[in-house]
Amino acid sequence: MDPTTYAVIAAAVLVGSMVQSAVGLGVGLVAAPVTALLEPHLMPGALLMVAVLMPCLTLLRDHDDIDWAGLGWSLPARLPGTAVGVWVVTALSARQLGIAIGLVVLVAVAVTWRAFEVPVNRISLSAAGFASGITGTATSIGGPPIAIVYQHRPAQEIRTTMAVYFLVGAGISLVALLVSGDLTHDQLLAALALLPFLALGALVGAVARRRIPARVVRPAVLLVSSASALVLLVRSLAG
Repeated sequence: MDPTTYAVIAAAVLVGSMVQSAVGLGVGLVAAPVTALLEPHLMPGALLMVAVLMPCLTLLRDHDDIDWAGLGWSLPARLPGTAVGVWVVTALSARQLGIAIGLVVLVAVAVTWRAFEVPVNRISLSAAGFASGITGTATSIGGPPIAIVYQHRPAQEIRTTMAVYFLVGAGISLVALLVSGDLTHDQLLAALALLPFLALGALVGAVARRRIPARVVRPAVLLVSSASALVLLVRSLAG
């Protein structure tokens, strides 16, 4: 990456990690469209590797109120979803993957904005885990399906449960991409270069979440994500 591109992607990771530290998701939504727009060959591996650290930082601070029973349904369902996601990465060109990422972000924003109330049960958790396996592996954006199911639960339960899900789920996706040969050396180097910005964003977000209400952060991240996804989608469609 040239310095300007690196700075822009690093800023996206910083902002995304701040948001995720505060509300439970954000790194993929903010950083994936930006990365796919500027350096598509880094997707999805680089952001998945970066995403593994974020839940570790969350669980160091908060590790109570985890919904282990819910994870028992969502995580196994991620396995077949991951297989579909690997196929998507293998089958699509960089342009097509850019279109897919743009659409996934826009759909996620639309559904999250409407805040549909979904019952938390074995069916909804399994469906969310499967969908998250596809989108998380193919686009590095696996949080929205799980977040939609848990959105009306207490904030602590959302953050810690999603942290465990992201940690295990991203690990599953990375192993699958490694086996399929879709995880590259460049993606690893990019992830290592972006980790300091993720850590800084997590620290700032942990402080900010005590002072900035989630009702302010949530619309802001959805607007930023929508704008970057639209730019990516238009550019990918234009070829």
